[in-house]
Amino acid sequence: MNRLERFSTVFLIAGFISFLVAFLFLGIWPATMTSKTDLSADMPRKVPAEFQVHYKSVEAYHDGLRRGRDLYVREACWHCHSQYVRPVSGESLMYGNVSTPGEYENELNRPQLFGTRRVGPDLTREAGKRTNDWHFVHLYNPKAVEPASIMPGYTWYFDESTNPPTPTADAVALVAYLQNLGAWVKDVRRSQWDMNAVVLPPTPEE
Repeated sequence: MNRLERFSTVFLIAGFISFLVAFLFLGIWPATMTSKTDLSADMPRKVPAEFQVHYKSVEAYHDGLRRGRDLYVREACWHCHSQYVRPVSGESLMYGNVSTPGEYENELNRPQLFGTRRVGPDLTREAGKRTNDWHFVHLYNPKAVEPASIMPGYTWYFDESTNPPTPTADAVALVAYLQNLGAWVKDVRRSQWDMNAVVLPPTPEE
């Protein structure tokens, strides 16, 4: 075996060993460190009063939440709305405490939807900030409640043969998902910006 062949053999073996080490420490080892808790444990234990007309059982409500999450992912809502309050740019002043890892040990946060842009507000703790009616109107015609919004209207989630348009089961599921975001977080301090967001702008008649 000449010198070139010996070097080639050494590099081949070294490369194979490096691959195994990397696979062990970057693939196998992290998997052993993840939580083994039941991620469905933080799912709601009862149907909120405002959704009882739509969901007759906790199981049906859970299915609706999962459906809403899937629609949120399918419509790529996470491209403009993040679900992660970052420790930069004073985000905690607008959206509350910086996000913690424990907030994401939840079935509805798999996959995590951290997002990469901040076109719309962060939604990681959206639960209870606004009413269901606000969300339905915003989903159908965002400018009706947020005149400066650049979000498109999702009119196909409504039956437009009625007046006003009636939310479909998909619209209800999507709003249920939004209204549950962060509900499992205990003792979250809301920012003043969050609290003001509950108040709708006055109508022209007022």
